[in-house]
Amino acid sequence: MDRYLVFGHPVRHSKSPFIHTLFARQTQQELEYGLAEPAVDEFAQALRTFFDQGGKGCNVTVPFKEQAFTLVDCLSPRAKRAGAVNTIKLTDDGVLLGDNTDGAGLVADLKSHGVTLADSRILLLGAGGAARGALAPLLAELPSELVIANRTHTKAQQLAAEFHDLGPVTAQAYEQLAGPFDLVINSTSASLQGELPPLAPALIHTDIAIYDMMYGASDTAFISWAKQHGARQTMDGLGMLVEQAAEAFTVWRGIRPGTKQVLRELKRNLGVI
Repeated sequence: MDRYLVFGHPVRHSKSPFIHTLFARQTQQELEYGLAEPAVDEFAQALRTFFDQGGKGCNVTVPFKEQAFTLVDCLSPRAKRAGAVNTIKLTDDGVLLGDNTDGAGLVADLKSHGVTLADSRILLLGAGGAARGALAPLLAELPSELVIANRTHTKAQQLAAEFHDLGPVTAQAYEQLAGPFDLVINSTSASLQGELPPLAPALIHTDIAIYDMMYGASDTAFISWAKQHGARQTMDGLGMLVEQAAEAFTVWRGIRPGTKQVLRELKRNLGVI
């Protein structure tokens, strides 16, 4: 049976085995999907061993995405742009292909919620790996402007300059942000600690869409804060998790699984519904 894994540290909380098992059942694919949690300095060896022992593909999560970028034989265009790899496939000719499905998953989830990206003004909070993965797919949707804000402003400036050839992307300091924005995406990990980006409440209005890439059984700190200040449409990253997984499954198996029922089952599993 074809074997797949998700590598991370920590990774025991991962819902990827649950999601991919449902995808396999839905598409009648014979595969098994497990977890691997090597020590941070043992990832390269663990990855080689997995493929030497017949592994067909894997997902890669924190903190290994940038390291995976350097370990594969070739990169997809979107992985090159992101500077990180979250999906690896062993091709028929024995080549390790590195891909990045995070941005595609984000865009697919936003569209599933009815969010219009074309001609919209988007604010992206954070300038780390999650933001990098999101930028090219977001800019491909032709927003009127995409503004990056980050606590370290120079990092946001560097990121905007790197992606400037793909569309109207700029960097602004938090204290200089001026609305209105149609969509705010929080790509920072602040919600994991129950913290908030330093965003002015005045930027929140009733018609804004709020998206937090983090998720949990209840609202993240950022979503709770946005609701308190009048945002009517708020979304967490659970749908993005399922959509990026569907994209990875398509890379591996050549068949696109449906996501709506899997997302419902995942919410039940988490106790969200």
